Amino acid sequence: MYTLESTQTFEQEIKRSRFQAVSGPVATEAAARDFIETYSELSAGHNCWAWRIGSRYRFSDDGEPSGTAGKPILQAIDGQSLDNVAVVVSRWFGGVLLGSGGLVRAYGGTAAACLRAAPKSLVIPRVPAQVKVGFADLAIVKARLLAVPDLRIEEEVFTEEGAELALALPELETAAVRRLVSDVTSGRSILLVSI
Repeated sequence: MYTLESTQTFEQEIKRSRFQAVSGPVATEAAARDFIETYSELSAGHNCWAWRIGSRYRFSDDGEPSGTAGKPILQAIDGQSLDNVAVVVSRWFGGVLLGSGGLVRAYGGTAAACLRAAPKSLVIPRVPAQVKVGFADLAIVKARLLAVPDLRIEEEVFTEEGAELALALPELETAAVRRLVSDVTSGRSILLVSI
């Protein structure tokens, strides 16, 4: 799965109607609602949208015939294997009726073109984890942890004995990092994974 790195805009004219798509990354449902509110054009006749965050998704036809706008936008998101993404497609009517099939192609195609043009990054599922480590082992543990691809040290809190490290750990690396921490510290520190 991939997500967008930044907001992207794409615009095209289809049979004198103007379609403008704005896509962007969203992490929560509240962020998706804010994105839709921010990028809906008040001057447009329709502001149709869709978003996907994991298994949760929503879409709206905003007055267009049922199934002709929101669902094709969602299919454009899913068709490019995207997650944590919202798309708003605004339409200014140009006087020519497009019909149901034409609307599906116009909304879905505009969203897909916008998404194709957007810079993407791989979504890496992470789990929160914690490690308590003494001062003697701190430097080597941090160096080894930072060498693990896609692992992030989110917080470092110093204690009397050493430090507590809060990690964002790539889910697939949990067992390997657990062994690494134990081996490097000769069993003095262990990795605790929160689920």
